[in-house]
Amino acid sequence: MCPPGSLLLGTAAGLRAPEGEVIGGGRLDLAADEALDLPMPERDQDARPASAEAGPRPRVAAGPRPQVTVIGEALIDLVPGGEPRSFLALPGGSPYNVAIGLARLGNDTTLMARLAGSAFGRMLRERAAAEGIQLDAAPHASEPATLAVVSLDADAQASYDFYVEGTADWQWTAEETSRTPENTAVLHFGSIASWTPPGDEHIRGLASRMRDRGDVLVSYDANIRPRLLADRGHGRELVERCVRLAHLAKASAEDIGWLYPGQCTDDVARQWLGLGATVVVITNGASGADAFTGDGPAVHRPARKVTVVDTVGAGDSLTAGLLASFVRRGLHSPRQLAGSQPPQLAAALDDAILVAAFTCQRAGNDPPTLAEFESGLPQ
Repeated sequence: MCPPGSLLLGTAAGLRAPEGEVIGGGRLDLAADEALDLPMPERDQDARPASAEAGPRPRVAAGPRPQVTVIGEALIDLVPGGEPRSFLALPGGSPYNVAIGLARLGNDTTLMARLAGSAFGRMLRERAAAEGIQLDAAPHASEPATLAVVSLDADAQASYDFYVEGTADWQWTAEETSRTPENTAVLHFGSIASWTPPGDEHIRGLASRMRDRGDVLVSYDANIRPRLLADRGHGRELVERCVRLAHLAKASAEDIGWLYPGQCTDDVARQWLGLGATVVVITNGASGADAFTGDGPAVHRPARKVTVVDTVGAGDSLTAGLLASFVRRGLHSPRQLAGSQPPQLAAALDDAILVAAFTCQRAGNDPPTLAEFESGLPQ
């Protein structure tokens, strides 16, 4: 049986997408049609997220729940099926996954994604709606959906072959990004849509306007895909342009290693703080995660040992868990985040890592619900 919201596709030798979409400074540890005719795809390795022991559960903030808006790509992951050379089509894409994670954790979540009118686009829209995500600001796109073919190695590490030419996710217009809810308290952007033309300039323009408002917390996840960026220098320039717009900037150690070869992640984090970020979070797989601020040493949280089924969506779950924790702890404004203390950051990292750990133990992007999160991982 296929999971709800999925589509089982045939073997690679006869696979055709529906509706004409042919697949083409120190640490501080705190305890708190027939054959496929495909172009050569772009390939990239996904980084395993950190996992750690969970700290105290966040308190629910009083009053109306803050509106969290996520903008970026919503694509289809083709993951290995039960039979050889078969694939299961599942909704995915980093911002889309972040929105799913936020909604499951009880947040009022709006997704701004350009969703195609084809079978794949309808799958994306229907899955998001079923999760309780608001889609009033998600344009109906005429272009086909982006595809990512997922491969898993012997360690369940995910890698991706992307088919991105002329697809819906990169065609943003100024009018479309103007639909952002006025009551947005947190804006999250990043990943491929934040640096893929022609729409990337409109996403960055929105992030700039939200930061200039002064009352919106802007979050950014680099989520680097080297083969889609190709040129390291250009990629670094684009990423730093986004970091300048963010209060919270997140990246993996692998992202940093590709962007800044030979540089220490701590030094890069401090550099990003100098660009304008208030908090920089770096994840480093089994070594844990670190939060950097302009004051004092980094706050480090250790990895949590779990049995990994695969890493699809785990980094996005960590992002969702981090944002959800900041919201629930009342740290979701620029001023509040700037005033956060090391124990608060440590607890937020623990929350985020726990959310990612749930996802690592499941197939595909399947983040926990709020009830599961509050219960903790089974012993």
